[in-house]
Amino acid sequence: MRYYIADPHFFHGALNTKMDRRGFESVEAMNEYMLRQWNRKVRKNDEVVILGDLSWGKAEETNELLERLNGRLYLIQGNHDRFLKNKDYNAGRFVWIKPYEELQDNKRKVILCHYPIMCYNGQYRVDEKGNPKVYMLYGHVHDTQDQRLLERFQAITRETASVSPDGTARQIPCNMINCFCMYSDYVPLTLDEWIACEKRRME
Repeated sequence: MRYYIADPHFFHGALNTKMDRRGFESVEAMNEYMLRQWNRKVRKNDEVVILGDLSWGKAEETNELLERLNGRLYLIQGNHDRFLKNKDYNAGRFVWIKPYEELQDNKRKVILCHYPIMCYNGQYRVDEKGNPKVYMLYGHVHDTQDQRLLERFQAITRETASVSPDGTARQIPCNMINCFCMYSDYVPLTLDEWIACEKRRME
């Protein structure tokens, strides 16, 4: 099974008390809750793609965290993953670390980047029934005004018709999903689970 999650920010106390206002009594309590949520879902051989900003901790703290997290880990590098610059962190815990990737997930393509890409590769691709064949999964913006602007952009895009050379018009697909950890109560989710989560959140 493959799961995705963005912006856990382990060890990042300011996100608990300020930007995200996560509401834990301490950064230690936040870390332990996120670990429990992760490990109750993810098994040893499951894949987890982290869409950036895994840890604000030092190399030693992050190494300990990585040993406690279940699954085979893949990291899309985020702007706050400062531990990557420290030679003492355990790089071997990741299958790979990349700034960008495109993968197949149950006959669909996923575009993976820490930062939202508004015009992503394969955006217009749909199957014979009109279902999306490509999704753009991102993080970085958390649940902020930037996310509200992205939601407005998606709504405008989906309301806009694209006219082909033969004169046929169809609505422009736009399937961007913010895999922000707070949207899933800090649980990594499959692509289908994120699609359902996004639908519920936008209702």
